[in-house]
Amino acid sequence: MLEFVNVSKSFWTGTQRKVILDQASFRVDLGRSFGILAPNGTGKTTLINMMAGLEKPDEGTIRRGCKVSFPLGFMGGVVSNISAMENARFIAKLYGLDPDYVEAYCRWLCNLGEYFDQPLGTYSAGMKARFSFALMLALDFDIYLIDEGMPGTTDVEFNRKAGAILQERLNTTTIIMVSHQPATLEKFVSSAAVLMDGRLHIFDTLEEAKQLYDYETQG
Repeated sequence: MLEFVNVSKSFWTGTQRKVILDQASFRVDLGRSFGILAPNGTGKTTLINMMAGLEKPDEGTIRRGCKVSFPLGFMGGVVSNISAMENARFIAKLYGLDPDYVEAYCRWLCNLGEYFDQPLGTYSAGMKARFSFALMLALDFDIYLIDEGMPGTTDVEFNRKAGAILQERLNTTTIIMVSHQPATLEKFVSSAAVLMDGRLHIFDTLEEAKQLYDYETQG
């Protein structure tokens, strides 16, 4: 499980304090994927980084009773001046996994051809996104953290393969996905919350969350 207990987080913008979370409490149990709807600029990325342990709360407690992934798109664990192949093998060793398997899996899913053996610093943003997502799926986590659904790539074949794998993972793992678009969550989550002005409104179903979200953002 992943649990927030009375968690608060805010930033000083230079002119005012921006509240991301205000005394938020919720729990995500394994086997019940969870979505969070939030408009752009409200702190979706900060929230998911706190789930991963990349950012600390100002107050409260975050409990992780299982293996939680790094967020999709997070490139902090890879090195730009070495290749995707070298990165994949190095990170596999860090997680105690077979480097041959992780390399082969990422090479197959990314489908980057000769670029897989070139430094990540030469990649386009879309290529980096494909490698990041492939690496996340190659590793063994109980909860996968995804910010805004599929990575920023226009590669149709990659999106098809990665989307199918993610859908299949729902049978054995749990997904937490944050997005500003309700349609992004529909294929992957059963329950959801809405983040508005630092308050997290939690619902049993995505449909209930969508009603509040639509009212607040369109009304």
